[in-house]
This record gives sequence, C-alpha cells and structure tokens, in this order.
Amino acid sequence: MITFYKTINGAVTETQELSAGCWVSVVDPDAQEIKMLIEDYGLDSGFVKSALDEEESSRIEREDDQTLIIVDTPVSSVDDEETLLFYTLPIGIIITENYVFTISLKSTRIVSEAVNGSIRNLRTNLKTRFVLQLLLRIITLFLIYLKQIDKISSSAEQELHDAMKNKLIMQLLELEKSLVYFSTSLKANEATIEKIYRGRVIKLYDEDQDLLEDVLIEIKQAIEMSNIYSRILSSMMDAFASVISNNLNIVMWRLTVITIIMAIPTMVYSFYGMNTKDLPLPYTWFPMLVSLIMTTIVGGFLLKYKKK
Repeated sequence: MITFYKTINGAVTETQELSAGCWVSVVDPDAQEIKMLIEDYGLDSGFVKSALDEEESSRIEREDDQTLIIVDTPVSSVDDEETLLFYTLPIGIIITENYVFTISLKSTRIVSEAVNGSIRNLRTNLKTRFVLQLLLRIITLFLIYLKQIDKISSSAEQELHDAMKNKLIMQLLELEKSLVYFSTSLKANEATIEKIYRGRVIKLYDEDQDLLEDVLIEIKQAIEMSNIYSRILSSMMDAFASVISNNLNIVMWRLTVITIIMAIPTMVYSFYGMNTKDLPLPYTWFPMLVSLIMTTIVGGFLLKYKKK
C-alpha cells in the first residue's frame, strides 16, 4: 500500500497526489506497486529490494541523487499461546531530491505515530529534519519496549516461587531472546547514525545538529539499558533453574515420605497374612498397633531429618 502525506497547517495530512515535500509511506507493496516505485517515481531498484528484505542489516548508502537509510525498528506481538514477543523489523528510508519514502514489509508503530501526530513538529518538507525525527522516535520506541520488558520480568520475579509454570518460563525465554535482538539492532543502528553524524552522506544543517546529538544520546542509553536488562534476565533465569530444581527436590521428598509411610502397614500385614503357624499374638488389633507405632516412629524420624 502506497500512501502520500504532507504537512499542512502544522499537521501531517494524507493527500491524494504526489507533490514536492511529500512523505510517501509504503507498506507491504505488491509487485505492481514495486514496479510503480521504480519506474514512475524513479527509485533505485536495489534500494527498494533492500528495504523489503527482512534480513537486511542497518546501513546507509548513497547512489546518484538518492540516499538509502535502513534501520531496525522494534515490534511487539502476541503469539497463539498469549506470550508477548518483541523483535525488530528493518525499515528503509529513501531520500530523493523532492520526497522521503519509508518502505517496510509490515505496518509499524513509527508510521502510525507519525500519521496520528504523536511526533511533534513533524514537517515533511524539511527532509533531513523529518528523517532525524523518525530516527529519534524509533530509538524512543526501543526505550519504551525495554521498559516493558523490565516490567514483565519484574512481575515474573514476584511469581518466582511458582516457577513450575511452563508459560512463565517460556515468557522469560522470549524476553531474553528479544533483548538479544534489540541489542544487536541498536548497535547496528548506532553505526548507521554515526555515519550520518559525520555528515558525509546526508547534508546536515546547523539546526539539525542538536537533534542528531539527541538521537545518539538516546541510542547509547538504549544500548546500555538493553545490556543491563539482559544481564538481569540472565541472572533471573539462573535463579529460576535453581528454584525449579529445589521445588522438584521438595516434591520428590514428599513422595518418598508418603511411599515409606504407606509401605510400613503393607509389610506388617503381609507378614501376618502368611499361611504359617505360631505367629506372635495373632489378633487383629496387634498388627494394627504395630503398624501405627512403626509409622509414627518412622514419620517422626523423617520429619526430624528434614529439619536438619
């Protein structure tokens, strides 16, 4: 789907025609739309294919009068088992002489926020500043999702005593994997933004320097947060393994105690059930009394041993 947007009266507004200063949002284009981007709008075919490659890494490249910036943006979803997943998806930003194109395989939060006005003072005609504001918001989304991951892991920590739940363990495993994705993507994005900061690929204006510095500060903070949360979650998973092992030992101990206690009356009554003569005190009450006494003694011994 190809949609045109332009800043009109201070708000990003959808337009029906393409004009200078427009932002073109491209989401999951079909073959006909890809052909239109290349032939009608003159985009480099290699740039378009790279932007639609799900495995493409973050980078910046210039070809003639077009500049391609590929950055990873965070995405969240819920699977069939209601486990919250976090991953990254590359989004391509192509800057031409008159337009800015954003191309992605799926609809992302960054596009919807740019459209609904969540990004303040967004001006599509100021191409460099527009791109930097998108980059800043992408890094902010990383920080938002990292805080969500921290909240989920903190909530899971409170349920640590109930660690026999597989769903809780799978959620933590997914969070740990998400942090690896985030950390890798953030480092790649940092390298791309540092290339922009050097000003060799995109022409930077004096008023954009502060914004770009903010982007670099935010991405370094996100990388540090990702590393910290990753270490915390790794320690928590080790704690989970210890709790699970301890819970299993407690369950096995209880089963062992029950088995031993139930075996005592069985042994006594089996002895008195033998078809032999001269059994001591062959009365019904005697094996019952012996079983009760032996069970009490063994049970008390096991409880005392457990306290030690």
